[in-house]
Amino acid sequence: MPSAPHDLATFLVEAKRRTYAGLDDDATVAAPLLAGSKQLEHRAPPYAYRDIYFGMGFFVGQETVSRDDRVIWSMSYSGGARADIADQSTLLEIYKFLRQALLGVSVEEPYRGPRLFEQSGMTYRNEVEGTLDRFHGIETIARHDGALLYELRYSGGLLR
Repeated sequence: MPSAPHDLATFLVEAKRRTYAGLDDDATVAAPLLAGSKQLEHRAPPYAYRDIYFGMGFFVGQETVSRDDRVIWSMSYSGGARADIADQSTLLEIYKFLRQALLGVSVEEPYRGPRLFEQSGMTYRNEVEGTLDRFHGIETIARHDGALLYELRYSGGLLR
């Protein structure tokens, strides 16, 4: 089993903070590889990060990290707001909170956000198993009264 380069986790944290978590769609590439997708990128040679996703209320996507133009790590994800949450302002509020939580990504677990983040009457939870080599997890956002607003599942690891 290959082990992750020690600087891969550091690069992932930087890339995530400089794309969706920190900049939202302002980090979107003007001409994405896949029509209809949002594509966010960050480069710090020898690494390059790319996040491509489709949808908003419910979305699916994939993050990849290349080293010297060869993809070495990937994570796929899918999820979103509860299906009955349809109004734009509530969706934007949930995703604004999500981006705040995702800014708390750590080098120890550089997949999504921290294990727990609370702010603005909402609670973000992230349960993850595994290591950078191979992992899977689930993140949720609930109101403080316990009502679930959002759920996402993710998995990935080093390619071999």
